[in-house]
Amino acid sequence: MTVSRVWRRKVWKWMATLGVAAGSLLPFRQVWADEPDDKPPYAVEHAECVLFGPRRARFQQGGAAEAARRQAAFTQMTNEVTQVLGPAAPSRSRSGALRPSTSPGPIDEILFAGMRANGITPADPATDQEFLRRVTLDLTGRIPTAGETSAFLADASPGKRTALVDRLLDSPQWVDKWVMFFGDLYANSARNTQVVRYAEGRDAFYRYLKGSLQQNKPYDQMARELISATGTNSYQQGELDFLVGGFTSGGPVQDTYDTQAAQISEMFLGVAHVNCILCHNGARHLDSLSLWGKQATRQQAWGMASFVSRTQLQRRPVGANNQPYYWSVLDTGIRDYTLNTTTGNRPARQAPSGQPNTVAPAYLFGGGRPNPGEPYRQALARLVTGDFQFARAAVNHIWRQFFLIGMVEPPDQFDPLRLDPNGPPPEPWTLQPSSPQLLDRLARDFVAGRYDLKALIRQIVNSQVYQLSSRYNGNWNASWDKFYARKLVRRLDAEEMHDALVQSGGIPVSYNIGGLGTVEWAMQLPEPVNMPPRGPIGFLDSFLRGDRDEEDRSNETSVVQALNLMNDPFVLARLAPTPSTSLIGRTLNLPDDQLTQALFLNALSRYPTEAESAAGMNQLRNGAGSRTQRAQGLLWSLYNKVDFIFNY
Repeated sequence: MTVSRVWRRKVWKWMATLGVAAGSLLPFRQVWADEPDDKPPYAVEHAECVLFGPRRARFQQGGAAEAARRQAAFTQMTNEVTQVLGPAAPSRSRSGALRPSTSPGPIDEILFAGMRANGITPADPATDQEFLRRVTLDLTGRIPTAGETSAFLADASPGKRTALVDRLLDSPQWVDKWVMFFGDLYANSARNTQVVRYAEGRDAFYRYLKGSLQQNKPYDQMARELISATGTNSYQQGELDFLVGGFTSGGPVQDTYDTQAAQISEMFLGVAHVNCILCHNGARHLDSLSLWGKQATRQQAWGMASFVSRTQLQRRPVGANNQPYYWSVLDTGIRDYTLNTTTGNRPARQAPSGQPNTVAPAYLFGGGRPNPGEPYRQALARLVTGDFQFARAAVNHIWRQFFLIGMVEPPDQFDPLRLDPNGPPPEPWTLQPSSPQLLDRLARDFVAGRYDLKALIRQIVNSQVYQLSSRYNGNWNASWDKFYARKLVRRLDAEEMHDALVQSGGIPVSYNIGGLGTVEWAMQLPEPVNMPPRGPIGFLDSFLRGDRDEEDRSNETSVVQALNLMNDPFVLARLAPTPSTSLIGRTLNLPDDQLTQALFLNALSRYPTEAESAAGMNQLRNGAGSRTQRAQGLLWSLYNKVDFIFNY
């Protein structure tokens, strides 16, 4: 089925009555227009760092400039989208809005106290239909079905939101969503600029993450397994592929040790500046960026890298010409970290005068060492997961996923000396988290709960702060974002957009991913790059899903995204009246009012307002073309409304 351009132009005449023309293009056009093509280069204080390149913004003033730009974009997007949305649509809910908690948890207790102290009036609670769509997307990457929406709104029980959260956390869709999240965090890909895992290694890593989340494996156990894994075949033992990701070519083996130590520090502790001090002392390089970093030395960083100095990564060819190959990760080395290298990706490593030529393992954040007879990487795993910063970093990553702005931004720029609310840093330094008390409390709860990821997520989404509306009555001050006094709007991720179209349109897809078999949802893809094979790659890429290497995932908007939603064959194919299971096919013969309602429930997870219902019925009765084309036009317009494109 194709929709003619002439017919689409006619559809625009009545789309305005639904707010679609302005509602779809306004946030795309405005954010895009504010991004000049000739951005000034970032003035990085230590431009010689190995990571000075595509991701350099992370190292400008501790990433503060990039974090501020990102926060401003979310605030602008929220203001524009909620302006187009207008007042909340009637929810037809039997339970009403969120009920105040008689025993608020730490999130509500601390953040609402902060709002009161600063004279901030929080947004109203989200309606039931807003909460349903929001939490379903945030937990599973899917939109609720029409049946789920009508059933939830008809439920009068006071605990239905809590029950919904529990059901979503126990769903296989939750696993898919969070495998994608951790795949991004751990940079799981078939290849990047340094490492080739091949599809088999990538898939093995994917299966490891999926199995861990299906078991709700404690997060500290996952980290220990990834840091200390030993084995001979990365195609069969997926946890090996984490350390394989640190392989660095073009220099001595110390380059690989450095990269592995830096990645462990960044991904598990949120301290990316370890990568800097593996090249040079922090003094005169990190002075304005990190109180901890300005005091750290390269000798200390070598001690961190020494924990992996007895680990050997070796390629094991399975084909001609030594390709393809899997990897073995074995602790067969006998030497500690050795100095006096003069080539490679980092400056020459030289022992201080009169000092040994080797560096023994010593934990960078506190100086812990291996116990007698303890393998080095097992010791490192013990020290990392026993460090309170491990819990802080994990909590901040998860918090950011729901609130878009972490309590520490960017999440890999923690300054370890500016985190303790009971021990503030010397002036002019200030505590780094936006809410030091809340970050501390949630991290302590995470440790006490034995690093249960589902329990942490449940605590967040059951809070009243998470359940505030994105709409705000009054003038919003961007400085209030750090108090989380309303829910910020985000554009759906690429995979969420794909799956919302597939689910609502009722026309399934099937992608063969080789060793992972057949998948039916983009959220089940093992990585963003070149995925799915022979699928809508261009459509997905336009929604900035990143490459897990040099390009981060982004929720920014563009005109290309808007054009793709209007014209891409993947979107237009969702409007087909066949098969009979398609949304158009199974609803076409309904009366006009019921057909309009069915399209709204399936695409937007809500009932239409009276005005929207009247406009929809008018299109079905008086629009151009056949009844099938008129119904297709109505559904197409809903796919281009802000209600569909954004999670609000």
